[in-house]
Amino acid sequence: MGLTASVLAIDAGNSKTDVAVVAADGEVLATARGGGFRPPAVGVEAAVDDLADTVTRAYTAAGVTSVAHVSACLANADLPVEEEQLAAALHTRAWGTSVDVRNDTFAILRAGVADPRGVAVVCGAGINCVGMRPDGRTARFPALGRLSGDWGGGWGLAEEAIWHAARAADGRGGPTALSHTLPAHFGLPTMYALIEALHFEHIPPARRHELTPVLFATATEGDLVARTIVARLAEEVATMAVVALTRLDLLEEEAPVLLGGGVLTAGHGQLDDGVRELLTARAPKAVVSVVRARPVLGAALLGLDRLEAGPEAQGRLRAHFNEG
Repeated sequence: MGLTASVLAIDAGNSKTDVAVVAADGEVLATARGGGFRPPAVGVEAAVDDLADTVTRAYTAAGVTSVAHVSACLANADLPVEEEQLAAALHTRAWGTSVDVRNDTFAILRAGVADPRGVAVVCGAGINCVGMRPDGRTARFPALGRLSGDWGGGWGLAEEAIWHAARAADGRGGPTALSHTLPAHFGLPTMYALIEALHFEHIPPARRHELTPVLFATATEGDLVARTIVARLAEEVATMAVVALTRLDLLEEEAPVLLGGGVLTAGHGQLDDGVRELLTARAPKAVVSVVRARPVLGAALLGLDRLEAGPEAQGRLRAHFNEG
């Protein structure tokens, strides 16, 4: 295999980065894992510097110095202008002859479909949705949080649970078991104690996400407020999927709708049933499934698409990651 017939696949998230060097026939030559990719926090150049260490380890293991194409699916590439900036930064590293940068949600979508067609909704720390067709058309959202009209994601759910619990505790809101289950998670007796601990950062801010599973557990126990929050998330997921399907003219034909990210793959019964019921009513031809494959698979498949690799190469690539 010549070095020009290969792909560097990058899936870079906020907490970890996976890379894979893949031959045109789908053989995985090497993989490596590194830390998170956070250009907003450290700047584009510093983030790419961190990424370079992971790429170098993979290239060394594969015995290559460059490839034909770099397929990078990156967190924080939320706007086209950000994709362009990141693509330019990666191109200067000379890791490959050509470079494509996409938001990391595209990796989850491509990992879950046989060809680049369908819609994916991802709910992890945040929430996002993308769609694509083989002709290159895409649908996407800015996914910048409340600034761009988003609601949901692990962080947002934790904040919503805290808000309702605080109001229940001081009488401004209706009763909810969240006012007991949230502080109890941190071994605290009351919501006031939890609010104080969060305010003074006795509990590190990064630990707030731990309250999202508590919210779902409280909903499972039948708490009305917690169940209302979960129901709203199901509504948001379904709405994003239907809008993306509509934009791509896929609403009236059978099309995959993939669900990914920690919240949507955790098996929360109320959420799963709610999403499927809403999509059955609003997009009855959608074929809903959960994607648990490593997103770097999707980045690699997008790279093979660029090389016009056939089904056999895609099958070999999938087999590698399924076995892993």
